[in-house]
Amino acid sequence: MQAADLPLIQSVSRPAVHPDGTWAVVSVTRPDLDADATVGQLWRVPLVSTSSTSSTSETADTADTGGKPRRLTRGFRDTEPRFSPDGALVAFLRAEPQGAPQLWILPVGGGEAAQVTDRKLGVTDFRWSPDGTRLAFLSREPEAGRYGSVEGIASGAEGPRRITSWSWTRNGLGYHQDRPQHVFVVDVPDVGAEPVVQPAATAQGEADPRPTVPEPRRVSVDDVDHSGIAFTPDGGAIGVIVEREQGAGQPWTGTVRVLPLTGSTGGSSDVLLGTLAPEAIGFGAGGELYVVAQDFGPEGKDFVARNGALYVLSAWADQEPRRLTDLETQLIDGEPLPLADGGALVTVETRGTHQLLKVTDDGVTTQLTSGDVVVSGFGAGGGTLAVAYSDPGTYGDVAVVDLDGAAGGELRRRTDFSAPLRATGVVTPKELIVDGRDGYPVHGWVAVPEGPGPHPTLLMIHGGPFASYRAELFDETQVLVGAGYAVVYSNPRGSAGYGQAHGRAIRHAMGTVDLHDVLDFLDGAVAADGRLDGSRVGVLGGSYGGYLTAWTIAHDHRFAGAIVERGFLDPEVFFGTSDIGSFFGSEYVGETPEQIVAQSPQAVAGQVTTPTLVLHSEQDLRCPLSQAERYYSTLKRHGVETELVVFPGENHELSRSGRPRHRQQRFEIILDWWKRYLPLG
Repeated sequence: MQAADLPLIQSVSRPAVHPDGTWAVVSVTRPDLDADATVGQLWRVPLVSTSSTSSTSETADTADTGGKPRRLTRGFRDTEPRFSPDGALVAFLRAEPQGAPQLWILPVGGGEAAQVTDRKLGVTDFRWSPDGTRLAFLSREPEAGRYGSVEGIASGAEGPRRITSWSWTRNGLGYHQDRPQHVFVVDVPDVGAEPVVQPAATAQGEADPRPTVPEPRRVSVDDVDHSGIAFTPDGGAIGVIVEREQGAGQPWTGTVRVLPLTGSTGGSSDVLLGTLAPEAIGFGAGGELYVVAQDFGPEGKDFVARNGALYVLSAWADQEPRRLTDLETQLIDGEPLPLADGGALVTVETRGTHQLLKVTDDGVTTQLTSGDVVVSGFGAGGGTLAVAYSDPGTYGDVAVVDLDGAAGGELRRRTDFSAPLRATGVVTPKELIVDGRDGYPVHGWVAVPEGPGPHPTLLMIHGGPFASYRAELFDETQVLVGAGYAVVYSNPRGSAGYGQAHGRAIRHAMGTVDLHDVLDFLDGAVAADGRLDGSRVGVLGGSYGGYLTAWTIAHDHRFAGAIVERGFLDPEVFFGTSDIGSFFGSEYVGETPEQIVAQSPQAVAGQVTTPTLVLHSEQDLRCPLSQAERYYSTLKRHGVETELVVFPGENHELSRSGRPRHRQQRFEIILDWWKRYLPLG
């Protein structure tokens, strides 16, 4: 894979399965270099085979898949499909170039899509009511005079912001308290009705060109962010996660509130969750409330490497939550999908994979997928269970899975959206476990270019730190391998998916056992494979990976070059400048000056001699640009060969969701750096 192959990367959304279970709709998005944007449309995917089904090793374009996938829409960016309860309509989000996503509905039986909302700041999420007559959605409500709500008032002319809270910005969004995300309900328009004719132009001006859309009703009251909406089974209320006011050192969290839809907006009820921080919710057919949440402890601060778990409340109004999954070994995340006969489906992260898990109300778990797969979304209907997933050979595809787990986790693939990408030449990484210097097993992968080698070798370090590399097709690895470099990457202590003790090992001890783990894994990989050249090595990483890269080159001088990207580099300055600075540093590196300096790459930057490229985004609010500027300037002062590259208009997510041209340029800059300091010859 080359940097120019970015448009071949196709991401697949959570499948919306039709109520009859025979087909699904997914959104397939991709970076488009000409549009310099992410574009995509909805696709129809057959799920039921006419004969024997295909396995994950077969392509989707075979007769036994029940037909080929086909494109349903032709919008600029169509995403998040969801069927109405009767299966007659598909609701989805559509964004035009430079426009905010709006809610649309498409008749399944044929006909044009109809626009449902025209919100100034767009729609971020939505759900159907159980009877299919209404849609609930989330949308930001701008304060009067801000964000274009008053014509003629540009952003630079807005009034001052008066801030008294601990949190006021979010990476990728900016200021958020003056545009809180609220819950709205709107009646579903009749797509078969007579179209509304726009009024003719008048002498005073042109007619309003926007389509006439139904008027929504706001049902949330508090001017804070709301998320995670779910209708109650009778459709009379909506459950939602309501953001709480942060205290000193507390991470973002919320509480579950049930908002009634009849009568006035009063009468809402908060669900008693104790010390739990909810992430997602869903109502079962019997009124049970399923909550995926983390337990942050009695002070609401203990977030480091806390696994999410699935909880259930059989009567949400007056009962405490009951935990259904194991806190130590199972990291539950994503939105729970309640099942008709009780229990729910969730995803669990484990050892570099993401599996689908069925959980009963008694806490019995059945893993429905297995092997080297990363399940990113799932949907069910008519007795059919479909998943969106990736693996070492696909960036995103759709498969059918047995709901009872009888097939041993086999995925019966229904699409092959990654075939064009594989045709460019991709390498399957080899899994490896290395015993570290203290005997601790370090799990990871090695990807090696074709040919006998020895190949120059790159040690790549992931962000987080409570995140992980996964057993899936990864553009970062493939571009580096495609350029001729062997890539070594692992999940050291501090990573997610290996139990809470593994993740919490670096709390107040960053740069200790995590440093040992990545270096020991590199040494073990070189020793295990003669195609890796241990005398020509480089190191790179982003976010926490940028932290550990900067820390590594201050303590180990074997590397020919380094790339520090969007790094957490100066914990002292992080406080008060990062959108998570009020809580992240104190829980990870501690609060005392001695603790902070003992784990600060900025404090030891004077020890660096390795040529270092510092990559950062101008609008990064997670690790602000000042982190890179101070670090780069210190390297410069000490005579280190260094370069600072700043991407305008981008935030912390540049490498994953930035402008396609910037993503391509980023790869080209990275490869140019390695060509200079770690040449192939």
